[in-house]
Amino acid sequence: MQGVRQVQVIAHRGASGYLPEHTLEAKAMAYAMGADYLEQDVVLTQDDVAVVMHDIHLDTISDVAAKFPDRNREDGRYYAIDFTFNEIQQLQASERFNAKTGKAYYPKRFPVRSGSFKIPSLAEELELIQGLNKSTGKNVGIYPELKHPKFHHSEGKDLAKVVLDTLEKFGYTKKSDPCFVQCFEESETKRLKAEFNCKLKTVQLLSNKDWMSQSKLKEERNRQLKEIASFAEGIGPIIDSVFRKDPMGGTPIPTELTVNAHQHGLVVHPWTYRVDSVAKNFETFEQMHEATVLAGIDAIFSDFPDKSVELLKMSTKS
Repeated sequence: MQGVRQVQVIAHRGASGYLPEHTLEAKAMAYAMGADYLEQDVVLTQDDVAVVMHDIHLDTISDVAAKFPDRNREDGRYYAIDFTFNEIQQLQASERFNAKTGKAYYPKRFPVRSGSFKIPSLAEELELIQGLNKSTGKNVGIYPELKHPKFHHSEGKDLAKVVLDTLEKFGYTKKSDPCFVQCFEESETKRLKAEFNCKLKTVQLLSNKDWMSQSKLKEERNRQLKEIASFAEGIGPIIDSVFRKDPMGGTPIPTELTVNAHQHGLVVHPWTYRVDSVAKNFETFEQMHEATVLAGIDAIFSDFPDKSVELLKMSTKS
């Protein structure tokens, strides 16, 4: 007998294991696959439109170099912030590729430079999700990330303000709303509540460097979690910091991170679960999910939401 799935699934850049990341098609597919939340990485255009794409650069996910060959900066890169939204709408979005070699990051995924995909605005995506929620009767949530706020500040733009204003227009204002706002830059995560009085749930993202430093004692890490709990509702750690190798060769063992975070009232949403790039210490994608359930993790970021939803279904005794 199937029980209630205990771990929620966040569609990482949509169903990015199957379709080009952050396209509306990838989000619609993830929605249909049963994801609980759909992630939106957000950057700004020259005319202050919030667009959904993973990086501040356009040259690894579009044909910008071909369409606007003279619009790169001195470093050779093409920045979204140097283009209007109207110009970005002229681009063909693509499966992620290496800007220098043109080769796909994940060769077995959707073919590079194929299809008729676009880079959507945050408003366009929220309109799609809310429309699907209405037509299906579901309440799938959103999970926007503020990408490189310091860079935006250096360019004279306030990413957080534009994103929060957009969320408010679509009714995302309260802690009870199905929305988490995430960011790697701690100063910006703090700013959401200190300056904007944001009531939405926030998540402090943690990189390997943030958490895995061998110089950090257990007490220091605990203090860090206590500090995060003062301005956020959760943490988004890299999965490498959540599990360690089992010396006996079995399923990887949870580190103290999840238990300690829960003690401070923080939810734990590790990243990223990929069929074609299994995390360190794990032998299979399936094993990652087995360990996740045992560790008591709250939600995961997955490129393959259908597979994660299925693997995380909990069985109960009849």
